[in-house]
Amino acid sequence: MQITLELFASLMAFLPPDSSMHATELEVADDFTLNNLIDQMKIPQEQAHIVLVNGRFKCGADRDEPDFRTGDKVSIWPQC
Repeated sequence: MQITLELFASLMAFLPPDSSMHATELEVADDFTLNNLIDQMKIPQEQAHIVLVNGRFKCGADRDEPDFRTGDKVSIWPQC
């Protein structure tokens, strides 16, 4: 399924070179989790401070649940 990943501030360095501004479209498996996504993008887990899926905050065990749907928008901000 296809999702949109938005990275902000210092995390923008982890986006693929062909990304537009601060976002990229990604294809992920049905059983993919937020932690899988963070690891795939090579973002250190401790730097993924604020994580939202469609505007809803995700933390702790929520990041290990495979709950993506096609068209979801994942937004990640670093710790200040």
